[in-house]
Amino acid sequence: MQKEKEKKDYTLSSVKNALRILRRFSMEESELKITDLAKDLDLGKSTVSRLMSTLASEGFVEKNPDNQRYRLGLSILSLASVCTSNFEIHKEAMPVLHQLVEKTGETSHLAILDGLDVIYLHKVESKHHVRAFTHIGKRNPAYATSSGKILLAFNEEHFVDRTVARGFERFTDNTITNREQLTSALAEIRSKGYALSIEEIFEGVVSIAAPVRDYTGQVIASVNIVGPMQRLNDRTIPIHTKKVIEAGKYISERLGYRSF
Repeated sequence: MQKEKEKKDYTLSSVKNALRILRRFSMEESELKITDLAKDLDLGKSTVSRLMSTLASEGFVEKNPDNQRYRLGLSILSLASVCTSNFEIHKEAMPVLHQLVEKTGETSHLAILDGLDVIYLHKVESKHHVRAFTHIGKRNPAYATSSGKILLAFNEEHFVDRTVARGFERFTDNTITNREQLTSALAEIRSKGYALSIEEIFEGVVSIAAPVRDYTGQVIASVNIVGPMQRLNDRTIPIHTKKVIEAGKYISERLGYRSF
């Protein structure tokens, strides 16, 4: 019995570590060495090597023969396709995001909260040559983005407590860095029904976000536009804010939400 328990615990630990390895890949670091993974995840090189071999055999990672680094494999792509095709919110939001980009000329995202970070589920790119660098799956601290602040504002209070406990990283001079600033910003967002991020995470970049609700009225996502200050400024922000709010309401209606 004891041996069976130890075997089960070992298997669960291996699965968890394999998932931690997969989550370590990002657009910024799309290829990784075993030594880097071992250091970052505090695992032995032999453990990481064994797990990478298993993941490679199933197509979840592959080795780049030119530099001996690992990158994500095609099995990840097939799972992602299944996931996005079955996400109701993804399907309902896509045409609305395209319309929003046509109306504003700026890049638009659909985002959700994952832990204390905002993650982008879908993106429609602006046709302008100058645009913000973002990508599907990108994670940012919720307190520093318009989409994230929307999701914090309409969520439970303990998310604010956890955000404060984790600490604030200052990205620019405009980044929120304490509880008082965050609490005040979220109260204003709840009152106005939208959020702005003006150079809070990247200098020269502005974003506007609005809530997306499910049929129960719960805020489950946010829709935004993001662009440079040259185009999103005092003159255009009020105009585009109305369009972002309308997009959020339209997606919500497509998900079954009705306001009375």
